[in-house]
Amino acid sequence: MAKTKAAARSAAYRCSECGWQTSKWVGRCGECQTWGTIVEGTSATPARVVSAGPVSAPARPIGKVDVRSARTRPTGLDELDRVLGGGIVPGAVLLLAGEPGIGKSTLLLEVAALASSADAAREPVPGQAGETGRSPVLYITGEESAEQVRLRADRVGAITDDLYLAAETELSAVLGHVDAVEPTLMIVDSIQTIGTSEVDGAPGGVTQIREVAANLIRVAKERGITVVLVGHVTKEGAIAGPRLLEHLVDVVLYFEGDRHSRLRMIRAVKNRYGPTDELGCFDLSEVGIVGVADPSGLFLTRRDEPVPGTCVTVTLEGRRPLVAEVQALVAKSHLPSPRRASSGLETSRVAMVLAVLAQRCKISMHEQDVYVSTVGGVRLTETSVDLALALAVAGSTVEQTLSSHLIAVGEVGLAGEVRIVPGVQRRLAEATRLGFKYAVVPRGSLELGDGSPLKRADPQLMSYEGMKVMEVDSLTQALQVAFTAP
Repeated sequence: MAKTKAAARSAAYRCSECGWQTSKWVGRCGECQTWGTIVEGTSATPARVVSAGPVSAPARPIGKVDVRSARTRPTGLDELDRVLGGGIVPGAVLLLAGEPGIGKSTLLLEVAALASSADAAREPVPGQAGETGRSPVLYITGEESAEQVRLRADRVGAITDDLYLAAETELSAVLGHVDAVEPTLMIVDSIQTIGTSEVDGAPGGVTQIREVAANLIRVAKERGITVVLVGHVTKEGAIAGPRLLEHLVDVVLYFEGDRHSRLRMIRAVKNRYGPTDELGCFDLSEVGIVGVADPSGLFLTRRDEPVPGTCVTVTLEGRRPLVAEVQALVAKSHLPSPRRASSGLETSRVAMVLAVLAQRCKISMHEQDVYVSTVGGVRLTETSVDLALALAVAGSTVEQTLSSHLIAVGEVGLAGEVRIVPGVQRRLAEATRLGFKYAVVPRGSLELGDGSPLKRADPQLMSYEGMKVMEVDSLTQALQVAFTAP
């Protein structure tokens, strides 16, 4: 009886995400507030004293560490290399996540074909896979058959002699293919479909994903193989599986885009070898995926005459300026509670801008439906879009048009002020390149730039690289100067 009580006291439930423990099962973690992550386990045991043991390699002075194994290798897709910081690194583990059907497999098949055909001329690194000059690439598919992947490869032209394909769902079989092929790059599509009989649980479960990922990461580091793992996403858009997976890998990439549009974007949320503020743009078609070096024109509407309710802005995605158009439609509502709908913009920011327009600028919309959207399926989350959104909504409300050569950049505050945003000069340079002639920006924006010459005609108007720049302090002033611009 005493033994049974002791066992009951030692039994516990643990959160697979953060490690929080409880004596009984609950549906939601009390620490990280995640649903469905409480699993049965044992209570924490006290830490044990570990004695010193043999080392895998002696410590060396940092100046004598060979850096050749950490050099990036271009993938052949310039837009992907931009996001990765130059290319892939031998021994690195990448996690690519995206919604179903967004084009992850097509992108990675293109990368595999380019890597297997363009790596032979690279300088071999001693002790790494591919040191003989060959560059085999191993593509593991767990969601499709090898024949299905071959059909897609025929369609996109991804057939090379050094691209090896295997359909496996057992971890031991995957490791067997690694021994046989000795690849320099391995793609696992997807990690949720790979399992091992060494641990309990179904493939895709927390325990299975953790075990499979740990083994693949170990193989990547020991043999210098670049491993790309494809991950599923949840309904909330987060990567499925334990958060531990994101901490273990070296790079976490998100592949985004509207399924009804050809435009795809890839961004890094974690990158141990490069920046996390870059954006790559791709054009996905039936014949493959190609990088788009100049995507600004994709987010604009071509029209002969200006239309009320439209305004152009320039947003920064990392260090890349993108010119995008914001559209608004304000119409009389026949409902007790008028609708507020947005696409491509954050709903909370839209609601805030509408409230500022109503309270500070006396533009009432309490009896009207408001619809706002972006062009081309791009998602704008930067606060610099606030001013363009306000001008578009105001123009649709009063049925006034803005100049088709005008852009607006600035953050709108709750007091009705227009705040400075970073990178204004880069934004204006991009707008000038595309032919825009007028800009409305917060006061003092250009004084924080790189020292480019400014020509001031009057206190309200400046000239920057041939563009007329109008500085404003408040949203009310911005409405006045924007709707009176030529």
